[in-house]
Amino acid sequence: MLNRIIIMGRLARDPELRHTQTGTPVATFRMAVDRDFKDKNTGERATDWIDVVAWRGTGEFVSRYLAKGRLAVVEGRLQMREWTDKEGNRRTTAEVVAENVYFGDSRRDTGDSGQNYGAPSYGGGYGAARPAAPSAPADYGIPSGGDQFAELADDDGDLPF
Repeated sequence: MLNRIIIMGRLARDPELRHTQTGTPVATFRMAVDRDFKDKNTGERATDWIDVVAWRGTGEFVSRYLAKGRLAVVEGRLQMREWTDKEGNRRTTAEVVAENVYFGDSRRDTGDSGQNYGAPSYGGGYGAARPAAPSAPADYGIPSGGDQFAELADDDGDLPF
């Protein structure tokens, strides 16, 4: 089975960070996601308002670095949740459970000249840390310093394709 969703839109409000009774952080927020097509009558794009839930480290990242109006990309899965309202009626809601969240814009694009927020994304599901990014050319197998290109031996010109 496959349940994968990727959405890109703007946060409709600041994320709300709460903690479960066991102390697990969970952030909830709503995103405004424009549809790809325009209405024939009005010429405007319809907007879908999508609820998103981010757990553990992903939720902390979202609550710390994203705010209302910020463009974000959310990758995760669609979840249907049933609940009972105050009148006792059974309700169903759809929400995206975020596994990875990325900035969709840069700080320059938002016009906010504040601190540098560092990492462009966080995810890994259930708060698992991502491996550290390589920090030096040697980490990519490139020798540090000197000539980074090697001379190729002469070829007979017979290409295999």
